[in-house]
Amino acid sequence: MRSPIETTRTRLRRWRDEDRAAFHRLNSDETVMRFFPFRRSRAESDAFLDGLNARLDQDGVSFLALDVDGGDAAVGIVGMAVLDPIMPCAPGIEIGWRLLPEVWGQGYATEAAEGCLHRAFTNPGACDDIVSFCVDGNAASEAVMLRLGFSREADFDHPKVDPATHPHLVRHRLYRLRRADWRSRQRG
Repeated sequence: MRSPIETTRTRLRRWRDEDRAAFHRLNSDETVMRFFPFRRSRAESDAFLDGLNARLDQDGVSFLALDVDGGDAAVGIVGMAVLDPIMPCAPGIEIGWRLLPEVWGQGYATEAAEGCLHRAFTNPGACDDIVSFCVDGNAASEAVMLRLGFSREADFDHPKVDPATHPHLVRHRLYRLRRADWRSRQRG
């Protein structure tokens, strides 16, 4: 995903320095982050942004800046990443998204994620499958997974969430989309 991924209304691209304020908001806003056990400071957010660009350079995939409707200002994060080996569904590739509230409910996450899936499933050396997961109760994210054709595979306790401090965020739902199923949906 080193080159931008473009759809009718969205563009996914590498993070730039001018995205840092929006990226910090994505990582610190209470509404956006209600299903995450942490909020990042500006310094932590900047380091995370730099890390996403480094992962793009290293792995060829990462969570990217989302621009919408021809704009050039990041309003979200959408993309794919190599799964952390600690995850119960590893090894593999995960897809995910997080958008600022002012663009919720407009189909941007689904559209941009579909662009990622197209890139992942049609390029040489394409993935056989991709996973996505969310906190049990995150209906909006789960709805995106279902619109994209993912199937619920299992529930699991996230190994990076401390049940002593965030018991309501431990349980996650795991979804998977196989390339063959994605291709069938494209033909149908």
